[in-house]
Amino acid sequence: MKRRKLIKGLSLIPITGSVLSAQSVWAAPAENGFAGTILPVGTESAAFGALKNEPNIFRSIGVEPIVNCRGTFTIIGGSIERPEVRAAMEAASKDFVQYDELAFGIGRRLAELTGAEWGMVSAGCAAAMKHVTAACVTGGNPEKLIRIPDLSGFEKTEVIIPRMSRNAYDHAIRNIGVTIVEVNTQEELESAINPRTAMIYLMADDPSVAGKPLTLEAIAKVATPKNIPILVDAAAEVLTIPCVHLQRGATLVAYSGGKAICGPQCAGLLLGKKDILMSAWQASSPHHGPGRDNKVGREEMLGMLAGVEAWIKRDHKAEWKQWLSWLDHISKKVSTIDGVQTKVEEPTQLSNRSPVLHISWNPDHLHITGEELAEEVGRNKPRIAIGSRSEPGTTSITITTGQMQPGNEKVVADRIYGILTQKRSPRSTEMPAPSATISGRWDVKVEFFSSQSQHSLTLEQDGNWLQGSHKGDFSVRDIAGTIEGDQVKLRSVDRNPGDSITFIFSGTVSGETISGNIHMGEYLTAKFTANRYTYKGKRQRIMVPGGPPLAT
Repeated sequence: MKRRKLIKGLSLIPITGSVLSAQSVWAAPAENGFAGTILPVGTESAAFGALKNEPNIFRSIGVEPIVNCRGTFTIIGGSIERPEVRAAMEAASKDFVQYDELAFGIGRRLAELTGAEWGMVSAGCAAAMKHVTAACVTGGNPEKLIRIPDLSGFEKTEVIIPRMSRNAYDHAIRNIGVTIVEVNTQEELESAINPRTAMIYLMADDPSVAGKPLTLEAIAKVATPKNIPILVDAAAEVLTIPCVHLQRGATLVAYSGGKAICGPQCAGLLLGKKDILMSAWQASSPHHGPGRDNKVGREEMLGMLAGVEAWIKRDHKAEWKQWLSWLDHISKKVSTIDGVQTKVEEPTQLSNRSPVLHISWNPDHLHITGEELAEEVGRNKPRIAIGSRSEPGTTSITITTGQMQPGNEKVVADRIYGILTQKRSPRSTEMPAPSATISGRWDVKVEFFSSQSQHSLTLEQDGNWLQGSHKGDFSVRDIAGTIEGDQVKLRSVDRNPGDSITFIFSGTVSGETISGNIHMGEYLTAKFTANRYTYKGKRQRIMVPGGPPLAT
């Protein structure tokens, strides 16, 4: 699975709530529109004191840590930095240095290590994408640089992106003010290239898969003769030396420091053409301009270099063997449960490469779904982040090894075994009868953290089932859900190129009002109040004219 596609797949901790214990660490009441303040079990009313390093620094401020069986997701910390990385960052923190000199020294050393023409460290992979875009738009001209994002009078103002490569992270490119031109075929690519084309951006594809439209080789065949740079986003990939994407025709390749390389979470790695990377560095902090907000410190810069140095020396085969041994321990434990099957997947692609254990069962047999199990272990101590999914007749969870730490496998095995062996009664499939009829139009006030919006819902009700439309600030989309007793649950998705926002309404109907929370995943939680729309038109008969008017 590619680097960024993971965010479109299974959720980190599914929202079900059907098996949560009363001691859920997410059970704190909603405050200021944020339903889900995390507090450790049994300390909801405790007063936390000064920051402490033992037994866990996060618990000292009321935040419960997580066992990561999900992968290198930024929202749970990315990766654990290598000891060499932490040592380099600590050493770098003790002296001052001129940042341009440091960047040039690191660039030379990265070139020696990787075989690329030059290297650069940025404040994360998205920042790397932003700086490269600025470099391709300005050509290193500071008069242009300080005018971004106003590109009036610029020769280069467009970035071509294959439709299959659109993703939430291309905001970093759009931040420069360029016009995005989507293409889907080789013919469209050739037609889209023009004197305004600044660069072409695409997600890293698997070089072993042939016959796909718009492969890197196919793009390079058209772009390279026209001197159009190609930026490949390889954020979650393992680092290949020499870089396979540069060999296949890319001009520049961007990696995340805090994923497979296990460098600083707030660092990114750029490899490729020196002239463009020099212009990208010019567009980065400490220099002023559009990249000043993406500051990378001397600690992260040397930490990222140390991460690459360590990557070359690491025993990757031994790491893989250790990961498999952890999955074997978990598999042996849960396989003793009647009806539970396990399977280990060993990915071969470059992105998110680490073994994954799939644990599956019939939910009608154990009376729990994978989503419910993931919810239980994700919300309660010891907290564990796992993947989950369900299909007709089967449900499953996934254990990803890449960021597990020694000893985690025992905690995970015991936790999952304990939940799956609990005795549960079969759940009734009967829904409580609805307490109200809510068909019709509803005016919805949405309260975000610091603003309000007016939305509207138009609903049709068929017993417990609801469907209709949700009009937001900029679009109208389908919505569907249920009403069980006085509890209303609805779901809609606002989709944009590379982006989507899921709205999950959870509220209580009382008379002509529905109120509750809107859960929006990574965008946290808002409050809503919906009032039934009152039509103001007069009742009157309508005469239909027999033809066009005789006067205007």
